[in-house]
Amino acid sequence: MIPAGFFARPAAVVAADLIGCDLQVDGIGGPIVETEAYDATDPASHSFAGPTRRNASMFGPAGHAYVYRSYGIHWCLNLVCEPGSAVLLRALEPRHGLAAMAARRGGVGERLLCAGPGRLCQALGVSDAHDGLALDHPPFRLTLRAATPTLVTAPRIGLTRAVETPWRFLLAGSRYVSRPAPRPRPGPAHDPGSESA
Repeated sequence: MIPAGFFARPAAVVAADLIGCDLQVDGIGGPIVETEAYDATDPASHSFAGPTRRNASMFGPAGHAYVYRSYGIHWCLNLVCEPGSAVLLRALEPRHGLAAMAARRGGVGERLLCAGPGRLCQALGVSDAHDGLALDHPPFRLTLRAATPTLVTAPRIGLTRAVETPWRFLLAGSRYVSRPAPRPRPGPAHDPGSESA
C-alpha cells in the first residue's frame, strides 16, 4: 500500500510518482498511466481563489479523494496532496474487473474504458460519494509501482489559464492514455560556425 507520507508533497512530484501505481476502487481498476498536477498557486486550479464548499477536500488532509463534476456531466477523481493541491487521474490501464468496467461504459473497447477522467470514474464507479474519503481505506486500494517507468511530460489538457505548464505526466508508450503527448517541434538547425567565443 501507499505509505502515509506519499501524498504530503508537491502535487507535480506526486503526479509523476503515481504513474505505474495500481489503483482499485472496490477491486476494479489498474495501473495509472496519465495524471495532471494542480496546486494553490496555479491559476488553472480549483483552489487558486481559496477554499469553497466545492473544493473543501483539496484543503483537507493529504491522501484523500477530491471528486467533482466536470461540465455538469462527468465525475473527476483527484488525489489530495499538500493543502490546496491535488492530482487529477486522467487515465489508467484497465486490468482488474474488465467485465464490470465494460458494463458501466456501455461495452466500449478496452482502450477507451478508462482513457479520460470522466471515463475513468464511470468505469470505476466513482461519484461524489467518494469525495473526502481516505485513499488508504476501502473502497480504495492504491499500491506502489514495482519499477520506475519512463515518463513523458506535456502541457495539461482543456485549460484556458496556465496552458503551458508541463504538469501532465504520461507513461511512455501506453496506448491507454487519453491523448498522446504532442510531438516536440524541431528547433532551428544548428550552425556550428555561428557560435561566439
